[in-house]
Amino acid sequence: MAQRAAGARLDRAGREKGLASRGGPVHVRRMNRRSLLIRAGAVAAAVGGGLWLKDHVLWRRPRVTFDADGTSGWLGFVVPRTLLPTVRVRLAGRDLTALVDSGAQYSVIDRRLVAELGLDNLFDMPLIAYGVDGRAQMGRGVTLDLAVGAARVGRLRAGILDLGPLSEEEGLGAPLILGQDLLMEAALEMDLRQRRLRLVDAAQRALPPAYRPLPVRRSGAALVAQVVVEGAPVKAVVDTGSSALLALSEGVAQSAGLLDGRPERAGSSIVLGGVARARMIQARTVALGGETWRDVTTAVYADQVLPNYPDALLGMAAFAGRDVFLDLSDGQLHLAPLMDVTIV
Repeated sequence: MAQRAAGARLDRAGREKGLASRGGPVHVRRMNRRSLLIRAGAVAAAVGGGLWLKDHVLWRRPRVTFDADGTSGWLGFVVPRTLLPTVRVRLAGRDLTALVDSGAQYSVIDRRLVAELGLDNLFDMPLIAYGVDGRAQMGRGVTLDLAVGAARVGRLRAGILDLGPLSEEEGLGAPLILGQDLLMEAALEMDLRQRRLRLVDAAQRALPPAYRPLPVRRSGAALVAQVVVEGAPVKAVVDTGSSALLALSEGVAQSAGLLDGRPERAGSSIVLGGVARARMIQARTVALGGETWRDVTTAVYADQVLPNYPDALLGMAAFAGRDVFLDLSDGQLHLAPLMDVTIV
């Protein structure tokens, strides 16, 4: 959601790094949470917010075609000093930055960009979107045809919303978010050491032996992993739109024992249409599979009375230095190398 998600700053195992705006100073935000979830109808998964369609209309899947090798080709991350997967795409004759967000159920485009490009392939599907702070926003939809490297994405339906700082240069500078609707049609492979990604036709991709599966399950179109926070099991949505290792709701943080009076500080996160406040609290241990992190700065956000609101987000810092293969359609997540380590 925008830790990278969308507004995203990288908090790697408790060490914070800033997101640099182009041509300007590095800005550090404490929460690093894109916090944009887009959901429709009665689908079961939610990540960081919600997009509800007022009418139960099927959201048609996009059509993705690849180059001869079955991929988009490798594409370098655009936004510096963060692991958030931002890439250049071409839409309506213009190059722009898009965030690839496994925590957003549907793709979204900024309202101002739609007007600038003169896009008129609109569809009348009123929707209500919520950010992590609970504020609602009304929107419509547009059908897009775009290029992501050598891959062509046709008939991509995107919600038209005010993305605020997510789309602005001093924020993430990404006026387009590519969500689970696209990632159900194309697997995502990331090389985080070189900060690059490619979309892949999973049917043509044979994973190298170095890849090992990480235990996950699919909930709706989202992938959910079990994380252990100071001994307490927590179900966290795998969110490439979140830069920090972990973000928790207050209820889950309380259950895990993090709200025990230990020191905390105020933080903020760029979310759908604005900036939301968060509490930054240090978790003594966070474990996932065979890996353990110590003294992890964790964003704790206010509980929201919304259906299927997420308990936790597992962000990009959990995969730093790895190769990642994320296949939503098959409900699988593979990492290389995968080894038993403790990070302090």
